[in-house]
Amino acid sequence: MRLTTVGRRTGQERGVILAYFRDGPDLVTLAMNGWAGPEPAWWLNLQARPEATVTLVDGQHRIRGRAADGEERERLWARWRELDKNLDAYAARRPGQTAVVILEPSPGSGAE
Repeated sequence: MRLTTVGRRTGQERGVILAYFRDGPDLVTLAMNGWAGPEPAWWLNLQARPEATVTLVDGQHRIRGRAADGEERERLWARWRELDKNLDAYAARRPGQTAVVILEPSPGSGAE
């Protein structure tokens, strides 16, 4: 998917291609920067301005981004682990916890 956020400092649109899976109506991705320490710019932008758009095969959709936490994060992390058996080893390279990011359809986006 292509996620388009608004730059927190520039106010300009910024796009990035991300892996994802569906969890009901939501899209789920990981906030990683090649497993390096710094948070990816798209995640910092999304935290500052949670409203964004995603482009999928079926078109563009408005979303609202947030981090999963608690049991929800554990459940979604386990699903990522099914897709990548080395996930925990890669994540251990980062100095902090990798955010599991949920992209929820915005009301009225037609994606609910």
